[in-house]
Amino acid sequence: MARFISSNPVANWPIAPNQPMKPFILFALLLSSASLSAANAAKPNLVIFLTDDHSVLDSTVYGAKDVQTPNMERTAAAGLTFDRAFVASPSCAPSRAALLTGLMPARNGAEPNHSKPRTDLKKLPAYLQELGYEVAAFGKVSHYNQTKDYGFDHFAHDSFHDDIAVSAGIEWLRARKSGKPLCIFFGTNWPHVPWPEQSDYQPGGVRLPATSVDTPRTREVRTQYYAAVARMDAEMGAAYDAAREVLGADTFFLTTSDHGAQWPFGKWNLYDAGIRTPMIAVWPGEIAPGTRTKAMVSWIDILPTLVELGGGTPPADIDGRSFAAVLRGGKPEHRDRIFTTHSGDGDMNIYPIRSVRTAQWKYIRNLHPEFYFTTHIDLVKAENRPDYFPSWVEKAKTDPWARSVVERYHLRPAEELYDLSADPHELTNLAGDAAHAGQLAALRAELDAWMKEQGDAGKIYGKPRLPTDPDRDAVRPKTAPKRD
Repeated sequence: MARFISSNPVANWPIAPNQPMKPFILFALLLSSASLSAANAAKPNLVIFLTDDHSVLDSTVYGAKDVQTPNMERTAAAGLTFDRAFVASPSCAPSRAALLTGLMPARNGAEPNHSKPRTDLKKLPAYLQELGYEVAAFGKVSHYNQTKDYGFDHFAHDSFHDDIAVSAGIEWLRARKSGKPLCIFFGTNWPHVPWPEQSDYQPGGVRLPATSVDTPRTREVRTQYYAAVARMDAEMGAAYDAAREVLGADTFFLTTSDHGAQWPFGKWNLYDAGIRTPMIAVWPGEIAPGTRTKAMVSWIDILPTLVELGGGTPPADIDGRSFAAVLRGGKPEHRDRIFTTHSGDGDMNIYPIRSVRTAQWKYIRNLHPEFYFTTHIDLVKAENRPDYFPSWVEKAKTDPWARSVVERYHLRPAEELYDLSADPHELTNLAGDAAHAGQLAALRAELDAWMKEQGDAGKIYGKPRLPTDPDRDAVRPKTAPKRD
């Protein structure tokens, strides 16, 4: 007896060689095949485009006047723009692990940068594969070469700045023959450093973030970052167009970034410049075009949302919650609290931080304020890093504002409290203001309870730097990571 192996259980019935099928068996096979095709046809294709180190305010969709992102603009015109989307953690590996598990870092095990989630956890591809999806990843979807650990059906070009990843994914998409519904992730490395040395933007025309020190070199480097943003925008537009052309109208498209730019007070920080991210969703016939929402969502919510859109029941034992109703316009709100964590990044950044954010207030706890805050930004001898921070230090010798910025960057208090409605750039710490003592106490208690619930012990990863260390500003060449 021959046995034919298929995903269709009816097709796996034993049939003797050369034996004609009985009419009822043939009818059952045809009926089952038709049902399977109909079920697949009812599932939308899912296309997710992940950008790398892109701050929310550095695009025209979110009000930028000095950098152009035309492809983000046209996707926003076709769909829904999220004004309050956040990541779980502001460095690459923990952020992406949270997306692909639906769990916060302390629960999935990927707390510091470069770390992986626990092997026993169910990952996003498995949820969608159970629903009949083929799941593919091109480029930096997980943290570089960790992609193999997540269970994708197909993945490629996930090494550091493998800049053919998006075009290779588009080529694969155009050649694909499978009849299964598809979930494909594109992960561009842009605008992650190293940034292009040549830029069409002019230094005098850029607007620096509110927490920046204005120097000529800073402005030059900022134009290089904008050139990297332009490359990101072009790749996103190409993927968006290819998806619509190949997969048709019933395709859900989502673009978002893993955290803010590698800029002081952005990446590796829990200020909004580090944790608030662009997010735009397009789905013709399901999502109203040209709309915006103030619903607060987190990257941990993406996994259950995709499961629900794919026809499944979102898992109840993860931290994420589906925002499918927000996409369809049925709900104006989602979360009333956003919790975020940061633990560190090798020897470049050993500085555990936790935060809770409401629509109006942000509470940040620096778990070890006695540590000296450093990153790849100020440890400029690290490879592929822009070299503008020394100009900040030099200007700080004579300029009070520059001195306050540099000191704030390296030396931080135990607690920070910001009224985001009055102070969106988080410049004035109200933690010591008696008028806000009640708000401080309430958010402090919320964070305590959440950390306990998460099993978050605030673990230190690596040897911390102290303000009194003579080598506090030195790169540790034997252990410093080569990439972030």
